[in-house]
Amino acid sequence: MDDRDWQILYILYKEKNITKTAQLLYISQPALTARLKHIEQCFNVTVVNRGHKGVTFTTEGEYLARVAESMMQQMRHIREEVSNLDTSMRGVLFIGASSYFTMFTMPKVLKKFKELYPNIDFNVTTTWSQDVSKLLDNQQIHIGFVSADYGACSTREVLYEEPICIASSQAFQLEDIPFLPRIDYDTDGMIKLRIDKWWRQHFNNPPLINMKVDRLATCREMIKAGLGYGIVPSRIIRGLDDIYTYKLQDEQGQDLIRKTWLLYHPEVVNLRIAKVFIDFVKNFEF
Repeated sequence: MDDRDWQILYILYKEKNITKTAQLLYISQPALTARLKHIEQCFNVTVVNRGHKGVTFTTEGEYLARVAESMMQQMRHIREEVSNLDTSMRGVLFIGASSYFTMFTMPKVLKKFKELYPNIDFNVTTTWSQDVSKLLDNQQIHIGFVSADYGACSTREVLYEEPICIASSQAFQLEDIPFLPRIDYDTDGMIKLRIDKWWRQHFNNPPLINMKVDRLATCREMIKAGLGYGIVPSRIIRGLDDIYTYKLQDEQGQDLIRKTWLLYHPEVVNLRIAKVFIDFVKNFEF
């Protein structure tokens, strides 16, 4: 059994389909079937039964699939410990980040860091902030970047703050906003709750949402094209010409702020490549 075999069990258990698993692993179906046969021979058991609708795991196969993830993590930790013994800075950092941070901030951070440490590579997972916290707790990543604080990590530091604002390519009055076309987008639940609360405090009418797009980047392009207004973090409209904005404020007159956090567990600083990255990010000028 090697890493690839545990990975096969892990993905096949999630997909329950040999064709899809082979595609995800970039191997042929015959090669995948051969590896499954090898796994079965190693443990002298039947791992899966094949049917028209996919595969079903036997009791023994279920057990092997459940331990596959922990076996993969153990091997990763062993590699990290061995790498840590090396005096040179090399290895792989596992990073999780919100799509907002990944698209608008992470590229320049990783580019600058790579210039300093060319032998350190990255494995980046982009997902919702809440799921980044879960990845950290499950030890699937070393470091996380989130735009909503779910309080799941013992070490979290604010990297930067930005106001949330109404943005439009056309001039507007605040009292007219409920009657103007709004471009909505998928975002983390905590951020949406704050925006919705602000709306209820200021308007009696629901927003006139004429577009619902998948992400902030798409919303930005729609605003830029003059197709409506959006309620967005201010950094996303940097560099756009002729954009009119209004900062959202709470009942005390304080700006509504969207924060971006750096998350990690304290023990990760024992991994040298993680520590140098954390120190680099803390001193980065965002």
